[in-house]
Amino acid sequence: MRMRPTLSWTPTEDLSPGTTDPEPVADALAAGGVLVLSGAGISTESGIPDYRGEGGSLSRHTPMTYQDFTASAEARRRYWARSHLGWRTFGRARPNAGHRAVAAFGRHGLLSGVITQNVDGLHQAAGSEDVVELHGSLDRVVCLSCGTLSPRRELARRLEEVNAGFEPVAAGINPDGDADLTDDQVGDFRVVPCTVCGGILKPDVVFFGEAVPPQRVEHCRALVRGAASLLVLGSSLTVMSGLRFVRQAAQDGKPVLIVNRDPTRGDRHALTRVALPLGATLTTVASRLGVPVDGEAA
Repeated sequence: MRMRPTLSWTPTEDLSPGTTDPEPVADALAAGGVLVLSGAGISTESGIPDYRGEGGSLSRHTPMTYQDFTASAEARRRYWARSHLGWRTFGRARPNAGHRAVAAFGRHGLLSGVITQNVDGLHQAAGSEDVVELHGSLDRVVCLSCGTLSPRRELARRLEEVNAGFEPVAAGINPDGDADLTDDQVGDFRVVPCTVCGGILKPDVVFFGEAVPPQRVEHCRALVRGAASLLVLGSSLTVMSGLRFVRQAAQDGKPVLIVNRDPTRGDRHALTRVALPLGATLTTVASRLGVPVDGEAA
């Protein structure tokens, strides 16, 4: 029997409800050398839902796993139909106040780096540089046979050509860009192969059940080693891909600060968790530090 990846987490201990005082976050940023680790929660204010918060997509949607995608042509057909529709919504999403504040902190030399678990590209769109995309990006497509990378917009054009008139209305869009469609709505959607070798195309993202490339993990571990503190933004830290960096920072004696409304799997390793909305909180912190957001005059 194939094991399913961990998609949920239930606290086994009493966790603090968190604080509403963002001052510790401001203090850490003022000291500089902060490494940001962001999750789906930072993009909810851009119209992209998270997985596990209130109304999170896991309540109605099980993400595609790598094992299912590679084993079944039918699973790939359903995935690409839903992802093709979801890509249009992702393409319209714009950075919110949280993304813009992170970019502003970077411009003012307060950050040592940004690691994101998101695949939406919104940190870069806001102006953040050298962002490590832990789980890849929906902007790219990879061939599982020959490894060729190609732009997602090119695949979208090809899918539109062979699926003329495909315009279903989705019940919702998920953080992985997968739209909620019924089998009837998927219908006879057609998938296209790699133009180089005819192989299977996959978005260049890490699916549930798939390992993050080891060299990417080591790069992130090096960023943690070089940081003065770790600031987690909008992540429940349910999966090990992000939690391991929180554990590493804590073991190294570096302060871990979390901004997330709900308890996280990393709370016991954190100096504090600020239980407030991200956009407003980071904007407030930027104001306290005299850091202009979006290039506004100080």
